[in-house]
Amino acid sequence: MNKEKSERRDFVPLLFEKLNSLKDVDILVEEGYGSSMGFSIEDYLGKNNKIRIVKRKDVFTADMIVVLRTPEEHELRWMKPGSVLFSMLHYDTREFRNNLLQSLSLIPFSMDGIVDDWNNRMVVNYSGTSFSGVHVAFKVLKEQTENFKIPGDRPLHAGILGFGSVGLEAAKALKFYSDEFFLNNPTHTPGLIVNLYPRSITNNPSMMKSELAHMDILINASRRSDPTKYIIENSWIEKMPKHSVILDLSADPYNTDIDPIQVKAIEGTPLGSLDQLVFYPDDPIYNTIPSGVDTTHRRTVVSCNAWPGVDPIGCMTLYSNQLVPFLKLIVSKDINKLTLDSDHPFERALYKSSLKYFLEYVKK
Repeated sequence: MNKEKSERRDFVPLLFEKLNSLKDVDILVEEGYGSSMGFSIEDYLGKNNKIRIVKRKDVFTADMIVVLRTPEEHELRWMKPGSVLFSMLHYDTREFRNNLLQSLSLIPFSMDGIVDDWNNRMVVNYSGTSFSGVHVAFKVLKEQTENFKIPGDRPLHAGILGFGSVGLEAAKALKFYSDEFFLNNPTHTPGLIVNLYPRSITNNPSMMKSELAHMDILINASRRSDPTKYIIENSWIEKMPKHSVILDLSADPYNTDIDPIQVKAIEGTPLGSLDQLVFYPDDPIYNTIPSGVDTTHRRTVVSCNAWPGVDPIGCMTLYSNQLVPFLKLIVSKDINKLTLDSDHPFERALYKSSLKYFLEYVKK
């Protein structure tokens, strides 16, 4: 992947070792693969003798492209009609890209859409997302309050939007980092209180504003059914303490190609990347937020579109283990015959990650 200078998430040699059992399959790997993570090409060749080293553009002539983050539009256009794209495609917030994939006659499977019969994601790094984000936000808050010294010697307050796995892991991360500091350092601040806010509270502006008035860390871990609507309006942020930190754990971008436009859950917050995680109120990035989005009231924002990438080797080792059975399934099975009626749970899960399934059953 080459979206940002700090992006260092090629698949580790372990993945290629686990694919040794595949018959009559050539694996095309671009020049320099894994080098930013400290691997040499020999590390890969030593694990699988079916690997061929080619230029980046030549990789896209393959029958299947496997990459964690989706290639750029011009790279997608290099692909052959009828070839498979296996990537994190985020269908629910990428309508333009969904249409492009269809127009190019590609066959997409979304890693983030692979779910079991109980709708649990099977290729995911919840802990990596939440712990990486909370670690940075906690550090920034510590700096902005000079070791968590806040007026009134009251406890710190953290609020989480979203009750899914990312939100619950964020609560665990807050517990870990607060215990690490407050149990080992004498301080006038008693510690940290963590609250999770359901829609019955976030849908009540007066009640939510009251909560924001003493909130030191506000965490967005939500997955909205309608990404054109805010959970927290910008005017509400005025109530937050000046030292407070907003942590965005979602990867949802702004999208002005649809009407109404797609926005962030907390109005006026920027989307960060591995190149920049922290944004202070005077950061120039606010000038890039679409017009019509209110950015009047600002607090320090911690944000990234690829949180697991903060620990690239740990992240890609986990993904490598999770992806192996699905890669083997795509190669060995006629993908046009995948079905929800299969007796095999991995086949059912893979089928639910197809764009075809999303358009027929989820988007409706």
